Order: sequence, then C-alpha cells, then structure tokens
Amino acid sequence: MTSGTPVEQQAPQRSWFKSQAKLAPYLFTAPFYILFFIFFLFPSIAAIVLSLYKWNGIGQPKWIGLRNFQRLFTDPYFWQAASNTVLYMLASLFIIIPLALVLAAVLNSSALKLRGFWRSAFFSPIVTSVVAITLVFTLLYSRDYGLINAFLVKVGLPRIDWLGDGRWAKVSIIILIAWRWTGYHTVYFLAGMQSISKEYYEAAMIDGANGIQQFFKITLPLLRPIILYIAVIVTAGALQIFEEPFILTGGGPANATMSVTQYLYVQGITNLKYGYGSAVGLVLFVTVFSISMIQLRAFGIFREN
Repeated sequence: MTSGTPVEQQAPQRSWFKSQAKLAPYLFTAPFYILFFIFFLFPSIAAIVLSLYKWNGIGQPKWIGLRNFQRLFTDPYFWQAASNTVLYMLASLFIIIPLALVLAAVLNSSALKLRGFWRSAFFSPIVTSVVAITLVFTLLYSRDYGLINAFLVKVGLPRIDWLGDGRWAKVSIIILIAWRWTGYHTVYFLAGMQSISKEYYEAAMIDGANGIQQFFKITLPLLRPIILYIAVIVTAGALQIFEEPFILTGGGPANATMSVTQYLYVQGITNLKYGYGSAVGLVLFVTVFSISMIQLRAFGIFREN
C-alpha cells in the first residue's frame, strides 16, 4: 500500500521549486549587497560616528561632539586646501571639457588621417604609470634643468620656478590634470558624436548650414546627456583630487597646492587624527553630493517631460 497518490507526492516538489525560484534572484544579487555593506555602508556609518570622537587609533575613543567640525571650519589650512580644490575644479570644468569637446570633433572628422592612432595617443595618459608621470613632469618642470625652462631661456624669457613658487605650482598641477584627463573625456564625447545619425547633418547641409552651424545646432544639443555626465564626474573627481598635487608637489610649497583629500590624508593618516579626518571626509562627501545635485537640477534632469 502506497503512502500517497502521485499528485500528493508531486505537491511538495512543486512548492520546493516555487520557493527556489523566489529565492534565486536574491541569491544572485546577494554578493553585491554583501560587498556594498562591508566596503561602503558600514565604513560610511563608522566614519560618521567617528567624526564625533577624538581618537588616534590607540586606546578608547573620546567623545567630543561637534568639536571636530568647529575646528575644521576655523582651520586656515583647511580653507586654503578648499580654495585650491575649487580652483582645480573650475580649471577642470572650463579647460578639460571644452578641450575634450574640440578634440573629439577633430578626431571624429573623416578628413583626419590615422584616426585610430590619434585616438589611442590621446587616451594613453590615463593608462600611464603614475611613477612615469612623476618622473617626466619633474624633469619638465625642473627650474635649472627642465625642458620647459630650457625653451624659455632659448627664446629670451626668464626661468620659472614651476614647483617652488606657489602660483606657478598651481598652474603646473592644472597642466598635469589637463594632460592626464582630457583624452579620457574625449573618448566619451567621441562616442556620443559617433552615435548621432548622419541624416541630421545631411539635412542641414541641404539647408545650407556650414560646419560651425552644424556643430552648435546639431552636435551640442544632442550631446547634452554626455555633457551632463562628464560635468558631474569631472566635478566630483576634481573635488576629490589627490594624486596630481601629491606626486608633483606633495602639497607644497607651504601648502600652496594642497587639496582637501590630501589634507584629509595628512590629518587622518599621517597625524593619526582619525576623528578629525572623518569630519573632513564627511564635509567633502556632503559638498560633492550637493554640487552634483545642483548640476543635475541645472541640466533639468529632474524635470517632468
């Protein structure tokens, strides 16, 4: 005598398969959420809590409330680093983006020879070793033996202390930023231009529009989503800039080129002021998030169609 009918035996199997089908999507997405909690959400919450304490990594953290933030907003070195960072951000927005747009238009031209070579050449700085970049630009900017000063002397101009003078050191870093990142953003613009249908340009040519008119009336409006994306990532990246001033000047001379992230590194890692460094990081996060939201709203990304 059997313990049950075939229908009764299949019922538990069906319910098991249904439960497995419901559970499978969560199992496949679980690694992302696990990594997200471990490497982003938990450290972020820990940083927020730690910003209310004074702690050097040894012993018991001491509760000090908002005193880290009070000290931060009255620290002249922080404001100097903040002003330097704003300068890097503005230079990135008003130098890199227009330059990348122009380069993309040139590389997209059918009249340009060896387009594949030039595209690779302009993209190469972003994949170049930071150590190699440091050596090359140190040689270029050297006051006594640099190639730039050698050229200036050759044409009868005085030498420039590129890395020893505060004003010229900022210019040196901006040049390095432009050299390193322009080609990277050119690729985005180039991809956007190549996705625009040629029918628009053919219709404009029939109407008698020249190349400049086609660029401003067709290319730029259709590149609006790409421009928005690049503006947001350039702003966020410039506000968090660290490598360029660190490898070229170390933040000097006299903190003249120090960025906010470098200031965070010095206070939180070098000086072992973890609570104060967390306060700097929290202020930086709020600033980046706020400016990004302002840019998105300015471009009308939240408007209803």
